Amino acid sequence: MRRRENLISSRAAGRGEIRRREFIAFVGGAAAAWPLALQAQQTQKPVIGFLHSASREENAKRLAAFQKGLSEAGFIEGQNVAIEYRWADGQADRLPALLADLIREKVAVIATPGSTVATVAAKKATDSIPIVFAIGSDPVALGLVASLSRPDGNATGVTSLNVYAAAKRLGLIRELVPQANHYFTLVNPASALAEPFIKDLEAGAANVGIRVDIFRASSEREIDAAFASMPQGTGSVFVPSPDAFFYSRRTQIVALVAQHGLPAIFDVPEYVEAGALASYGNDFLDAMQMAGGYTARILKGEKPADLPVVQAEKFALAINLKTAKTLGLTVPPILLATADEVIE
Repeated sequence: MRRRENLISSRAAGRGEIRRREFIAFVGGAAAAWPLALQAQQTQKPVIGFLHSASREENAKRLAAFQKGLSEAGFIEGQNVAIEYRWADGQADRLPALLADLIREKVAVIATPGSTVATVAAKKATDSIPIVFAIGSDPVALGLVASLSRPDGNATGVTSLNVYAAAKRLGLIRELVPQANHYFTLVNPASALAEPFIKDLEAGAANVGIRVDIFRASSEREIDAAFASMPQGTGSVFVPSPDAFFYSRRTQIVALVAQHGLPAIFDVPEYVEAGALASYGNDFLDAMQMAGGYTARILKGEKPADLPVVQAEKFALAINLKTAKTLGLTVPPILLATADEVIE
C-alpha cells in the first residue's frame, strides 16, 4: 500500500515539474516576444499619399515647404511618418491609376498641394480618405468643399485665389510697360483655372479700356504654336494664366518669351528666376507650408469637414532688372521699393 502511495506521489510530482517547466517556457517566450511586438507598434508610421500632376524635380522647393509644415507640427518623414509619392510627370491621364494605387496602399491622407487637377481627380476617386490641397482657384466652385468655413466633406486645405489676381497683374505690367498697346494671354483649356482666370482678366481689361487676345495650349507643341501666332512688335505684353501645366513647362515658356522680346508677368517668382520680367501672386511656398500643417492636423485625428479652408493672404512681387534692361525698360522706383524680390 505504501509503495502505491509513493508511486502516485512520484507521478504527481513529475507532472508538477512538467507544468512548472511549461509555465517558465511560456513566460520566457512571452517576455521575449513582447519587445518585438512593442517594436513593431513603434515602427508603424502613418502614411501620407502625395499626388502631383508634374514631376518632383520641378517642384523641389514646393515639396520642401510642404515637408517643413509637417515637421513644424511634429511629423518628420522617415522618423514618425512615411510619404508615398506619386508624380504624373505632366501626364494628367495617369492620375486615376496613381490614385488607385494610393487607395490600395490604404494611406491615411492624400495630399495634393500645388496641383488643382490632382485635387479634382482625388475628390472624384474617394469620398472617405481625407484630402488636403493647396490651389489657386475657388474650391467651392470646383466642388471640392461645401463652403470655405465648413467644408462638410473629406477635403480641405489652402486656397490662394491666385487665379483672381489677373487684373492686378494687368495693372502692374501696364506700369512696367506704359507704352503697351497689345496684350496677350495663354490659357490651358483643359484646366479648371482657365474660365475664372479669363473672367477676371477680361473684367480688369474692360475697366481700363483694353482688349486681351487669348491663346490656348495644353501641350508643348501647342505652346510653340501659340507663340508662333502672336504678333511681334513694340508694345506687346504677355499675361499668362496660372497653371500647373505651364509651371512644369516654364523653361520652354520663358525661352519663347525671350525669343519674342515680350515683357511678361507671371504668377510665381520661379518664372522670374528663369528670366521673365516680373511675377505677382500668392507666396505659394507659404501655401504649401500651410498645407503641410493641415496634413499634420489630420494625422493627429482632426477631420477635414471641421477644418475651414485657409485663404492665403501673403502676396509677393518679383522683378528681374536684368531682363528689364534687355527689354529697354525702366522699372518705376515705387515698384522697386515695394518688390519682395529683385533679381539684378
